[in-house]
Amino acid sequence: MKLKSLILGSVAAAGLSTAGFAADLGVLTSLDVCDALGLSGLTISSDTNCLQLSGGVTYEFMWGDWNTESRVAGTFDGARNIADAGSVTVGGVTYDNDWESKVETWLKAVGTADSDFGPAKAVIKLKAVERYQNWNEGQSNRANAVPAGFTPGRVVNGDTQPFSIDEAYVSVGDTTVIMAGKKGSIANLGDDAPFNYLKLFNSDAIDGDGVGIDGDYDGLGGHVIQVVSDLGNGVNVGVGLENLGSRPGAVGDNAVAGTNSSSAAGTLVGVVSYAGEGLTAHVTGAAFGILDGNVESWAIHAGATGTFDAFKVRGAVSYWDNFKFSTADVLNALVSAEGTFDLFKIALSGEIANVNNSAAGNYTDYGVGGSIGVNVSEGVDINLGARYFFDDVGGAVNDASTWQVAAQIVAAVTQTIKVTGEVGGYFGNAIADSAAFQNDNVFYGSAELAWAPGGGFTSSVKGELNSESAYKVTFKAAKSFE
Repeated sequence: MKLKSLILGSVAAAGLSTAGFAADLGVLTSLDVCDALGLSGLTISSDTNCLQLSGGVTYEFMWGDWNTESRVAGTFDGARNIADAGSVTVGGVTYDNDWESKVETWLKAVGTADSDFGPAKAVIKLKAVERYQNWNEGQSNRANAVPAGFTPGRVVNGDTQPFSIDEAYVSVGDTTVIMAGKKGSIANLGDDAPFNYLKLFNSDAIDGDGVGIDGDYDGLGGHVIQVVSDLGNGVNVGVGLENLGSRPGAVGDNAVAGTNSSSAAGTLVGVVSYAGEGLTAHVTGAAFGILDGNVESWAIHAGATGTFDAFKVRGAVSYWDNFKFSTADVLNALVSAEGTFDLFKIALSGEIANVNNSAAGNYTDYGVGGSIGVNVSEGVDINLGARYFFDDVGGAVNDASTWQVAAQIVAAVTQTIKVTGEVGGYFGNAIADSAAFQNDNVFYGSAELAWAPGGGFTSSVKGELNSESAYKVTFKAAKSFE
């Protein structure tokens, strides 16, 4: 007993000595509370709370001539993703160079303590964005108008957001968690990205990669009261009141056409998700504008992904009644499959968009896409892809079609350096030149050098050009910590 007591006393003394030495160095850290709560990373602890800190900085700079865009495919949300060169002449001098500089920073603190109901947390995330756009050397905006008083070199557009509260909420619970404050939505909108490397046209237009619910809509998240629960066996459920901070005439923080007064405020969200061996699936439902006692609009999003040895299969669908508080009812759906065979990877995808009661009438668009990936040697992959979109929007471009074909090579030069090159083209009678709205085929090429030396630091340089005389060089650098 004396020997045991001596050993324990020595360990305790060593711990106190180490803590004292750390305090002398100004390091306020303790392992007891954070370890007991199962928390790691950059932490600071007191007797009862563990504080986790994380953050990051992203910088992006672009230079070239790309200030207008040409229509590619007549998707419901009007995707426009072909850059077109532009210029303006003032006083006999032509200005055509464009550039943009953007810094995005964030800092997040999570304070956690134990409670009778599970971990109790307070989350605060601050975010700042500073962005300056300069089109045609300060002489014009995207519409190529010449604003009065503009002089060469003047910044045309600035989007500067000082540090503001991106998240601020409290939560408590373990298998069942209650959350309240300002945060993102509990809606599960996953399991809807096509596998082929070029993706799909309508999928890109809706939310950047999927079937919706539309990514530029602010009716989800914001000021919320949410409850989520893990029922076991891979099943999770959640219910929440979201967008409670909507002001009159706006949805979330942004004004949206078709809204009026505060009728858009309040979104009831419910979600059921499953994640098991070889299968993920979910159903999410949302009723918008409920705080005035009436449901102004509703939507549903469902998706599932199955993995079977060398194959993956995915299906997703979303339906939005009274789309963005307009008269339109929108159904989007896609299916996608991928197979991996030794050195080859093959993917096929298809999508459909059915729109009723819109200003353009009723119509159905559809698209398909596919790709083949080949591992030609260690660290070198080649991707060949194509996608097609049929536009039944009506009017001057009724029953128009768009094709895109592309070839891509990805080479890992070293463990930290990767080179990506791509060439391709857009073809069909739905492509319209931004100046004259004439059918046109567009060819393009790009090359990117990416560097990831470790420590969470990443950077890249990318050059792009196309047959519309547009070109752009983009530099990116980013680092995060946690």
